[in-house]
Amino acid sequence: MDTENCFHCGNEIIKKDEIVFDEKKFCCNGCKTVYEIFSQNDLTCYYDFQAAPGATPQDIQGKYDFLDNEEIVSKLLEFQERTTHIVSLYIPHIHCSSCIWILENLQRLQPGINASQVNFGEKKVRVTFNPEQTSLKDIVYLLSSIGYEPYISLENFDEGKKKIDRSLIYKIGVAFFCFGNIMLLSFPEYFEVEEYWIDQYRGFFRWLIFGLSLPTFIYSASGYYVSAWKSMKSGLLNIDIPIALGIVVMFVRSTVDIIFDYGQGFFDSMAGLIFFMLLGKLFQKKTYDFLSFERDYKSYFPIAITKILPNGEEESVQVYDIEKGDRLLIRNQELIPVDGILISDKASIDYSFVTGEAVPIEKKSGDKVFAGGKQMGKVIEMEVLFSVSNSYLTQLWSNDVFQKRVEQQHKNITDRISRYFTPALLALSVVSFICWVFIDVQTAFNVFTAILIVACPCALALTAPFTLGNVLRILGNRKLYLKNALVVEQLAKVDTIVFDKTGTITTNKKTAITYEGTELNASELKLLKNVLRGSNHPLSRRLYEFIPNHEKLETSSFEEIIGKGIFAEINGNTVKLGSSQFLKTMTENTHKKTKVHVEINGVYKGSYVFNNQYRKGLEQLFDDLAKHYNLVVLSGDNDGERSILEKMLPAKTTLVFNQKPEQKLQYIEQLQNEGKNVMMVGDGLNDAGALAQSNLGLSISENVNVFSPACDGILDASQFDKIAFYMRYSKNAMKTIYMSFGLSLLYNVVGLSYAITGKLDPIVAAIIMPLSTITIVSFVTIMTNWYASKK
Repeated sequence: MDTENCFHCGNEIIKKDEIVFDEKKFCCNGCKTVYEIFSQNDLTCYYDFQAAPGATPQDIQGKYDFLDNEEIVSKLLEFQERTTHIVSLYIPHIHCSSCIWILENLQRLQPGINASQVNFGEKKVRVTFNPEQTSLKDIVYLLSSIGYEPYISLENFDEGKKKIDRSLIYKIGVAFFCFGNIMLLSFPEYFEVEEYWIDQYRGFFRWLIFGLSLPTFIYSASGYYVSAWKSMKSGLLNIDIPIALGIVVMFVRSTVDIIFDYGQGFFDSMAGLIFFMLLGKLFQKKTYDFLSFERDYKSYFPIAITKILPNGEEESVQVYDIEKGDRLLIRNQELIPVDGILISDKASIDYSFVTGEAVPIEKKSGDKVFAGGKQMGKVIEMEVLFSVSNSYLTQLWSNDVFQKRVEQQHKNITDRISRYFTPALLALSVVSFICWVFIDVQTAFNVFTAILIVACPCALALTAPFTLGNVLRILGNRKLYLKNALVVEQLAKVDTIVFDKTGTITTNKKTAITYEGTELNASELKLLKNVLRGSNHPLSRRLYEFIPNHEKLETSSFEEIIGKGIFAEINGNTVKLGSSQFLKTMTENTHKKTKVHVEINGVYKGSYVFNNQYRKGLEQLFDDLAKHYNLVVLSGDNDGERSILEKMLPAKTTLVFNQKPEQKLQYIEQLQNEGKNVMMVGDGLNDAGALAQSNLGLSISENVNVFSPACDGILDASQFDKIAFYMRYSKNAMKTIYMSFGLSLLYNVVGLSYAITGKLDPIVAAIIMPLSTITIVSFVTIMTNWYASKK
């Protein structure tokens, strides 16, 4: 009897429950409703991705009433502001490209949802929504109505109670038990023992072996069947198809052998094959987990935050040393690294890191402030609620809003090979089987199965992730924190490096500072000290440390104009600090030097003159880089130090002075128009535009936590002289990837050569396959560590 399937979910339709709508048949009202929702919102192209991609929505009325409780909702939210809430929901039903598509188009289904991003590996969707237009409860009901009901349990948010998926361990255990016992029961067959009692029970042993093979075939190998089936349904051909086909062929052939008494079949080889492949998968998973843990734990933002001690003194501490209850000082343009409570009377916070929109949000004393916000304006104080989460900061930094669209050469190579690999492998196995079947049927099945198993491109697909994962871990340990693996490839392509001067090739540490002009009294120095306290400009930080300590005063207004200076009101006084053009009262004298001019209550007082101290190893670094790269120093200062830099740096270094932030950006753009691949190295404050425009932006971090979401890497200032090593190491990392590609292809060529000639048993092929993966991972680990050890 012909059966019909639901247009939405693909389930078989019971005739009495059949519902027809828009000339399409559905198994229930739920599926019909989902189709109606998609149809009304012009989203029926969802069904173009694959036939029947949906899930039957469940009746959940009243199930999520607990989401009316604001206290519970606040525990589930990652971020909570007046017009922006962010939540990550675990959705077990995510399984294919159509799921990703519909879940990333939720804003078209419900007003109030601003954006949604799917993490396919973790089966999570991160939803950004406006709580004034919709609620978390509405979003959960929407997801459930279209067949993607989220799994919500407050236990999920308790770190100590997270569930660990042990299904792979169980499958390996079952496969190992069955494999061992099948091998034991096959002993008489291997040695062709002709004892009477063995002959008498040979048939019984064979059927016992058949019974033992079933748990392995049905349960342990189930993941390969599911993956292969989903792949075929979506019209794609992944590597699990030949593996699943090989397992099924071995099982069917072995069953036929037992039924017709041709022999015991290949159940031992099949069980061994599944066991060794699952073992390889476990090895991959453990290695990935290790790399992920190492990156989260070892690779940190090399930034410092100012902690206020109980006695009122200020101390710079590393971001991961912050603990609950600590009191922090946040200056203008600094990133708030943790959730906390605002202690100062008010604050203006830019959450562009989180939302992508730089619209400051006003906060009052006692309000909660969230990690990822950037303080705008005068200095504030806050109390820490939670210790820092590096993974959360990484997630904010890697927000899609700030990603640069780059072509991944290694991924393109992998994709091109993988696209044709499975069809070519299937064709080769069928042709080989047909050729051998006229010579020897048993050998034909062996050849067919061995080809399907031995030529797994897993090692090929793993070369880049494992290499780049290990490189990120090593660079993180050496205090260069990169946004993601793509940056390593970009680093290897750079041919032009542009350096900012102040705070980048010069250090913020105390150097010779002199004052020229009308002598400042104690009250005027107190005003300057308190105004400078809120600024993060490298010259401001040096001047703040130079001026003696004074009583702290409340700044009533504070404005820092990037590249120009500061205007502030404090205790009824107005203070202006910055360039001569900003103060409009002075011009530079004939001896051009780096200066910060001072004006108090409209009266010009004088200027602080800075004798720049250049970073240790600067000359050697530029000499090393000049051999391979075009070098540029791009500065907002005057050209007073041109002669010094010309003596220090290689002759072909281009020096450009008096550049405003927008001019720096235009200069980078001009280089790119000339075909240059540009890396910008800056301090992250004045250089945000140039960092964003460059092919790769590197932010130098000293004793402040100012960096731009547009930067691709953060370098601890103490490692500045190692930039040449990082550049060379990135090129060696890409070389390692291509060498491992070659090694992986060599494995496949040699394995296939033996398989086609009939000299490779399926069980040996099963051992070689995970062995190739282990070899590749070992190779890239050894090579990346060896390159890292080279001076």
